[in-house]
Amino acid sequence: MRAVVLREIGKPANVRIEEVPTPTPQTGEVRVALEASALNRRDVWITLGAYPKIKLPSISGSDGAGVIDAVGAGVEPSMLGREVVIYPARDWGSDPRCGGAQFRVLGMPDQGTLAEYICVPATDVVIKPAHLSWIQAAAVPLAGLTAWRAVVTHGEIQRGQKVLVTGIGGGVATFALLWANYAGAEVYVTSGSDEKLAAARGLGAKGGVNYRTAGWDKALREQSGGIDLVIDSAGGAAVNSALNTLNAGGRFIFFGATLGNPTEGLEMAKLFFRQIRIQGTTMGRPEEFAAMIEFINRHRIEPVVDQIFKFDDAAIAYQRMFDCEQMGKLVLLNRALNEGD
Repeated sequence: MRAVVLREIGKPANVRIEEVPTPTPQTGEVRVALEASALNRRDVWITLGAYPKIKLPSISGSDGAGVIDAVGAGVEPSMLGREVVIYPARDWGSDPRCGGAQFRVLGMPDQGTLAEYICVPATDVVIKPAHLSWIQAAAVPLAGLTAWRAVVTHGEIQRGQKVLVTGIGGGVATFALLWANYAGAEVYVTSGSDEKLAAARGLGAKGGVNYRTAGWDKALREQSGGIDLVIDSAGGAAVNSALNTLNAGGRFIFFGATLGNPTEGLEMAKLFFRQIRIQGTTMGRPEEFAAMIEFINRHRIEPVVDQIFKFDDAAIAYQRMFDCEQMGKLVLLNRALNEGD
């Protein structure tokens, strides 16, 4: 089969299309003939060597959707032919609070979805929402689940609350906007791009500010009347500004720190007097994945897709991710699809 393979770290352009052995499903597994897959920031970090415990060669990719074309021993033959979306990780463990010692994300060290086929446990697939194309379905898994755990599980989103999603444009951020909006919250966003702010309003955001503008936190408080829940992935110097937007009893949920640690530390007295909760999060459990898919089905939600790439153009897609140009997900066609698929 063909796969996107990384053999040397250093830059996104190091990924290559190669012929590799087609996997055979083991006991309890199904093999999925992948129709489409999608990129996440993690895939780029791996090419740069900025990810822990990298093992090469690797086939990246955590997002994928396709058709079950083979099953291993112990799996019901009736699963053959099912159109499915793949849970983007392995072995969460028994503690709902955090993934266990064996928890890992698909796409290094396990084979990822940037290939024509992948074998996964039969318990790690869910039926593809019928209203989604293959391209849309492939855009959901990792980013959708990460945002779901942040907004729903930890954020405990409620109708009428005000939510701030920082750095709108990335996959997780756009899903966070969708989940909060469809849950009945009022969503505000930040971005360094006025074009992305406008696009977010088109997706249902109530308002937003450009974080390159001095005093953006005060402007957002005036615009929103105060925020109940912040969803952040940047960290860095903007953390205190984001915390300043929160109402008493508010929550700051973060799933990344692309800008590193807060440069000025945290204003501890302000946080405890206002009883602000800070919660780190990453990925999510299979049960949360199933709940998210059910939510997508119930509301007929469609993910935000930025661009679609041919499989042979994987390196171009990686570069766009590296350059942070996207508004939504970058999707690869693992197979030739008809227009509209």
